[in-house]
Amino acid sequence: MTVSLTGSPDSALSSSLITISPMRRRHLRGVVAIEQQASSHPWSLGLFLGELRMPTSRSYVVALDRHVVVGFSGLMYTGDEGHITNIAVHPDYRRLGIAQRMLLGTMRQAVLQGLAAVTLEVRASNEAAQKLYQGFGFAPGGIRHKYYSAPREDALIMWVHDVNSNAYDQRLSGIESAAQQQARLGDQARLGDAE
Repeated sequence: MTVSLTGSPDSALSSSLITISPMRRRHLRGVVAIEQQASSHPWSLGLFLGELRMPTSRSYVVALDRHVVVGFSGLMYTGDEGHITNIAVHPDYRRLGIAQRMLLGTMRQAVLQGLAAVTLEVRASNEAAQKLYQGFGFAPGGIRHKYYSAPREDALIMWVHDVNSNAYDQRLSGIESAAQQQARLGDQARLGDAE
């Protein structure tokens, strides 16, 4: 299924124009549409509704271009461990730093929850996503063989530990500062092009 978005980005769009907000029921139509594009086994509307009904053990955010959902990510947690359930960005909005901003918000939530460790799975061939996760301190911890289908592929299990440490909080602050600086440079470049 291809999702058509009104207000699709032009090549000069900066992720500074995108807002990251808590996921609400009103966002689910857009979330499910992106999920269907991004996953070989997409979650259903009912599954997302169920997740939103568990606010004491789940945290989901959306990326919005005005009021249009262009991405989402989720975290489930129990005890002092968390699991990134999913992270996806609409194809027209990729490579704008949106996944990084959503992951930053998600990991800030992990810190607020007092989590010590967070894990996720990523396609073994998805080097761009692995690089993003490594920037947040995630490191390979194992393989789930034939985890993905269409195409069939192994998942790399990645972990980050000591999420509840001052050092990790400083890492997140550094990522946030760098992202803000990049957004400012992008805004300045657009202003220069407009003159």
